[in-house]
Amino acid sequence: MVTQANNIRFAAVGDLHCTKESAGTLRGLFAQASEAADALLLCGDLTDYGLPEEARVLADELSVVSVPIVAVLGNHDHESGVPDEVRRILMSHADLHVLDGEAVEVLGVGIAGAKGFCGGFGRGSLGAWGESAIKAFVNEAIQEALKLESALAKLRTQQRIALLHYSPIVGTVEGEPVEIFPFLGSSRLEDPLVRYPVAAVFHGHAHRGALEGKTVNGVPVYNVAKPLLQRSHPDRPAFRVLELPRASPT
Repeated sequence: MVTQANNIRFAAVGDLHCTKESAGTLRGLFAQASEAADALLLCGDLTDYGLPEEARVLADELSVVSVPIVAVLGNHDHESGVPDEVRRILMSHADLHVLDGEAVEVLGVGIAGAKGFCGGFGRGSLGAWGESAIKAFVNEAIQEALKLESALAKLRTQQRIALLHYSPIVGTVEGEPVEIFPFLGSSRLEDPLVRYPVAAVFHGHAHRGALEGKTVNGVPVYNVAKPLLQRSHPDRPAFRVLELPRASPT
């Protein structure tokens, strides 16, 4: 652990897509992250098909991590219909939190987490009008935004981080085919970040998106999808490190 007197380091990565055959392939990355940072943030799609067997492999790979871990699930973690089981298995790790509209404090920094959902950005956002299926789709996006807002509202720390799988802004999905932008995130996730500003936002999901962007109020947003990090910086470990100042005594 690399804690220094005046700062705290967070290593963040998403889209691990752990399979039943991934045993032994992620330990090196996790060990490097544990050495480089004081906490590890995981931004969804932790498993490939949302299978309990995959979650057990990932939990075993994470056993090399000696720092706190905070995660959210992604769409792949829901594929097999047992996200609660995936979450339970991962949280068997002694110091791992999987957030779904909750908040946790790590080393004095508040972290709010939710999966998020899709629906589009700005004027391209899907509206709740017409068929009941469309209304249900939009309601899912609204509920995920409310989860994020509820988690942010609970935090009283000087420094705060938001953890998502889907993007809250269009800037970090640019690079993907324009046709699939609406399926990569939602502007509805940005609204809580305006009402409850944070030091940074981390998300994944957009494997061919952009590494970083900003919300309308200037909050940095980092896309830490593992495939994107690997392609953008093949000479570096596939995680991003954010350094925040340690909270001053009150």
